[in-house]
Amino acid sequence: MTPQRYVQDKAASSGSSFYYAFLFLPAKPRAAITAFYAFCREIDDVVDDVQDPSVAAAKLSWWEGEISSTFAGNPSHPVMQALWPLAAQYDIAQGQLRAIVSGCRMDLSQNRYLDYAALQSYCHLVAGVVGEVAARIFGQRDAQTTAYAHTLGQALQLTNIIRDVGEDARRGRIYLPLDELRSHEVTVQDLLQGRYSPGFKTLMQFQTERARGLYAQALSLLPERDRRAQKPGLMMASIYRTLLDEIEKSDFQVLHQRISLTPLRKFWLAWKVQALGRI
Repeated sequence: MTPQRYVQDKAASSGSSFYYAFLFLPAKPRAAITAFYAFCREIDDVVDDVQDPSVAAAKLSWWEGEISSTFAGNPSHPVMQALWPLAAQYDIAQGQLRAIVSGCRMDLSQNRYLDYAALQSYCHLVAGVVGEVAARIFGQRDAQTTAYAHTLGQALQLTNIIRDVGEDARRGRIYLPLDELRSHEVTVQDLLQGRYSPGFKTLMQFQTERARGLYAQALSLLPERDRRAQKPGLMMASIYRTLLDEIEKSDFQVLHQRISLTPLRKFWLAWKVQALGRI
């Protein structure tokens, strides 16, 4: 299997909404974002799939070594073999890839966040930096687009957190800020036991409005001259904002199920952005 086929299969098999945003890109940036996304999936899978934290930590250390080897011109993993030939063209830096590994490593040692500021620091590493790299691949020309990309990354990550509250709790992880749980009279045990306490709906409504505010802020930060190039990010915003609407319509029934959009609906939302240039 070639490195290019490996990353394509990795991206397609994830079932992620990101895949639909890549479909409309020209060949070379599509190859770059597919390889980069496959890298992110590999790192994320270490944390999610490896049960022993010490083994997961060792695997992440291996990836840090692989990043160093790659930027020395000697990639060994098929993901890095696919990404390395395109890294210089799209200004992908070694430090950005290391930041993503560092963010995922936080999941091995930290499963609670005291407040939103602490959660933002985590989201910066696992989502903001991802947005920054993606914006460059998509064709960023204006420096202001970096602020857009970071804010959009935060919005997407918060949407993931809202969707995955129950799934994360079953792994022992709670990303919702503990001070906000307390202010809505929701306990950690409520989440760990999948119990819909009286304050849960208002807590989730609060998080949803915060996410919507981040989407609005991101869109306001996107310079007009980069709007066309950044269509893939706008596709993601459209898909994830629609997902937020569906979660809200379910009365935030996320502790026992994972709410998602059908592949056809994701493709339709992405196509509409491609055709209209806006969301």
